[in-house]
Amino acid sequence: MKITDVKTYYLRSDVVRDRADSGQDALIVVVETDAGISGLGEVDSAPLAVKGAIEAPYSHAVTAGLRALVIGEDPFETEKIWHKMYRQNIYSGRRGIAIHAMSGIDMALWDIKGKALDMPVWKLLGGGFHSKIRAYASTLFGDSPAETRERGKRFVGQGFSAVKFGWGPLGQDEKLDLALVRAAREGAGEHADLMIDAGLCYDTRTAIQRARQFEEFRPYWFEEPLLPDNYEGYRRLSESTSMRIAAGEEESNRLSYLDLMDRGNIDVVQVDLTRCGGFTEAMKIASLAHDRALPVVNHGFTTYINIASALHFLASIPNSFILEYVVEEDTVLRNEITTQDIAMVDGFVAVPDSPGLGVTLREDALERYGVKAQSR
Repeated sequence: MKITDVKTYYLRSDVVRDRADSGQDALIVVVETDAGISGLGEVDSAPLAVKGAIEAPYSHAVTAGLRALVIGEDPFETEKIWHKMYRQNIYSGRRGIAIHAMSGIDMALWDIKGKALDMPVWKLLGGGFHSKIRAYASTLFGDSPAETRERGKRFVGQGFSAVKFGWGPLGQDEKLDLALVRAAREGAGEHADLMIDAGLCYDTRTAIQRARQFEEFRPYWFEEPLLPDNYEGYRRLSESTSMRIAAGEEESNRLSYLDLMDRGNIDVVQVDLTRCGGFTEAMKIASLAHDRALPVVNHGFTTYINIASALHFLASIPNSFILEYVVEEDTVLRNEITTQDIAMVDGFVAVPDSPGLGVTLREDALERYGVKAQSR
């Protein structure tokens, strides 16, 4: 079997609002083979930049479009292909956009392998640690404490035993910060786990102050309060509070994660399969975290391609325990571009058992939401 093409689809909601919701547009990757089997991937990044990283022509030995590098390769050779993409694009691809783009291709290759062997990806990865995973409802803070409180009540009422609130108006004002987190706890109730995602909004001293102020509301973790390269700040923050500090969604490849774990002293390692280098790199990151006795969770605020990939990943590592499950109800791409059987039931989501990722693209959604690069 050989790879014959790599196609990208830039999808965009009819209305894109100015808020921290990466599910408002998407970059879908489809890898095709001469056996008639295609694989599906996704990249959560700047869609047109990723599209360029994949579709660019060959330039020279250490700068090349990823499509040009993988055509003709055997899709089963995922480790070899990963290193070829990294090494032959190392001039411009050691971090960021190029690694993001590699993620979508790698994800699609594992989907192909699963379909060809009639096995789910988690089994190919040697997993089986979970048949279902506890899910937390991932949502944005409401525009007000009252709206935040209502969201917490709604999601706990739907059966979630954990809720994460993030971004939005947090970080604008001390009084509002405390009111939002207090309302989040009131809405989630005393027994649900509460996570707070600060969305990179604080400097180190403010983050330390907020961590101490938030402790009375018992957050299970305090996520990304600092800019990702502020490793010294993360270390100081971690040492100043009893709360777990979570981070990692901004990182691409395991070397960045090593800095967060060893220099930043974080407590919860967040891995986004659509950014970190796909399954091939995510498994290495999880192993490094396990060596340090650190739990690994997924990050994903985009489509069910990301959610399905996360389920396969979390089922394949010993140090996972919970799934980020997006509940923002007005992001149409998440609900309309694929078909799948991934639903929360009594606070848990079953790990897919279908071949590959277990997710199928809807051609009508591609037609409706697909946009040409030059049109926007």
